[in-house]
Amino acid sequence: MSVNVDNLDAIGVEARQRIAAAPDEAALEQLRVELLGKKGRLTAALRGLGSLPADQRAATGARANSLKADIEGLLASRAGELQAMRLETLADREWVDVTFVPNPVRRGHLHPLTLILREVKVIFSRIGYNVALGPEVEDEFHNFEALNIPEEHPARDTMDSFYLGGRKLLLRTHTSPVQIRYMQSHKPPIRIIAPGPVYRRDATDPAHGSQFHQFEGLVVDHDIRLSDLKGTIEYFARSMFGPDRRIRIVGDHFPFTEPSIGAAVSCGLCGGAGCRSCKAGWLEILGAGMVHPQVLRNGGIDPEHYSGFAFGAGLDRLAMLKYNVSDLRLFLEDDVRFLRQF
Repeated sequence: MSVNVDNLDAIGVEARQRIAAAPDEAALEQLRVELLGKKGRLTAALRGLGSLPADQRAATGARANSLKADIEGLLASRAGELQAMRLETLADREWVDVTFVPNPVRRGHLHPLTLILREVKVIFSRIGYNVALGPEVEDEFHNFEALNIPEEHPARDTMDSFYLGGRKLLLRTHTSPVQIRYMQSHKPPIRIIAPGPVYRRDATDPAHGSQFHQFEGLVVDHDIRLSDLKGTIEYFARSMFGPDRRIRIVGDHFPFTEPSIGAAVSCGLCGGAGCRSCKAGWLEILGAGMVHPQVLRNGGIDPEHYSGFAFGAGLDRLAMLKYNVSDLRLFLEDDVRFLRQF
C-alpha cells in the first residue's frame, strides 16, 4: 500500500464516521481489528513507511502515529458511550424477576444403611458404648476358634466364607472377631459395638446376600447378668423401632454364648397379625447371650472374676424392618427412585 498524507486523512475520515455509527460493542471491536489489528489498514500503512523517501518519512510517520492515537481515543470514547447506553436501558432489557421460583436443586442424602448405622451408634453412645473396628480379612483363630467354633464344629457350615491363600485367611463371616481382639488389648470394664461389612457364601435372595453389614456389641465387667442383656435389648429395640412395636425374647443357641437368646419385634406391616413378610407376626432382629467362659479365656479375661454379654444384628435387616422394605437387594442396586424415599 502506498503511503501518503492524503491516504491517511481518508482512513481517518472513514474511521471517525464508522466509529460514531457503531451500534454495539461487537461491531466496535470488529472495527478496531479492521483498522488497528495485525492486518488492519492503518497497521499496513505504518509498515509501508520504510518505502518512502527520507524527506517524507518523518512527516508521514508522525501523521500516521497521531492518527492511530486519535482512532484509539475514538474507540475508547464510543465504548464508553455504548456502555452508558446499555446501563440506561438495563431495567427494560435485562431485568430479573425476583418472584420467580426456579426448579428445586436436588441435593444428595445419606444411604439408608448409613442412616441406620448412625442411628445405632447414637443409641448406644447414650449408654456409654464405644465403637471398635477390626480387619475384614481375618485368620481362622479369631474368626472361628477363639469364638468356640473349632474346625469340626457344624456352625462352620452355615458361616463359611471366602478363603484367601489356602485356609488360613478368610473374609470375616461376622464382626465377632473384633470382640476377641478388643478383649486381648483392653482390660474390663468393656462396653463396645463393632460395626462393619461381613462376607458369607450365601445365595442371593430377598433376605440374604454374599456381603452384608453387621454390628455386634460386647459388655464385660463384674457381675454382668442376663437381666442386664434383656434390658439392653429392650432399650435398643424401642429406641430403633418406637414404643408401639412389641418385643419378644426367646431361647436360642450360639457357640460363643451360654445361655443364648434371640430377639424379635412385631411386624410393622401387619402389626403382628401375620403376613407374607413376617409369616407369623414376628421379625427377628438379633441374636445374643452371655459370653461363653471359654471365649472370655481366649480373649485373655478370667471368667472367675468377670462375666459379660454379647449381641449381634444385621444392619441391612434392621433397615428392612425399620423402613418396611421387602427385598434386601434394593439397598445395593443404587436405584435413585428407591433411595429418594429416605
